[in-house]
Amino acid sequence: MKDGYTHISVILDRTGSMESIRYDTIGGFNTFLDAQKAEPGLASLTLVQFDSQDPYEIVYHFKPLAEIPALTRETFVPRASTPLLDAIGRGINDLEKSLADRIEDEKPARVVMVIITDGQENASREFRKDQIEKMIKEKQEKSAWQFVFLSADLAAIGEALASGMPAASVMAHDKDGHGTSAAWASLSRSIADYRAGTKEDVSFTEEDRAKQKIEKKRK
Repeated sequence: MKDGYTHISVILDRTGSMESIRYDTIGGFNTFLDAQKAEPGLASLTLVQFDSQDPYEIVYHFKPLAEIPALTRETFVPRASTPLLDAIGRGINDLEKSLADRIEDEKPARVVMVIITDGQENASREFRKDQIEKMIKEKQEKSAWQFVFLSADLAAIGEALASGMPAASVMAHDKDGHGTSAAWASLSRSIADYRAGTKEDVSFTEEDRAKQKIEKKRK
């Protein structure tokens, strides 16, 4: 494995309910991207968008961070329903295959998968929750992958925790400009710390959670 190399896979919900925070999501992602580009160390990114019309659209695949352009209102267009389990399952399988196809010296030392959604599963056809739970557990225990889950829906947060996502790496965010922006900023800070080796995982602090009103409803 290549020391100092981190790969980040982002599984991004672009279903119809994301329309109300469309521009906030675009801005949040772009701010996250700029911040990660400014961090030292080698990193690449895979960006996948999902909805029921296209459950797994690969926008960028293992692309160096420096080469990734900003998200725009033309490239992020909310529509249709939420095949969340299918997007996660295909994302794990795709990332696993991509890593297996790379020679050992080109494999990232750190792997992070980020799932961002504003709603519950309602359209998957390929994967079940118990399958996803098993896949996540295996990748965490055997490969030390980091899984992160951000959602504006408390029920989806509950499903993420039931699927084996680590509680410290799961956070609800308010479905508005401030909440979305703060969530992306918290994500960026935590991944930056993980890339630098100052943290052993990608997780959210109490300070991060205090910025989200919805997090208070979980307590």
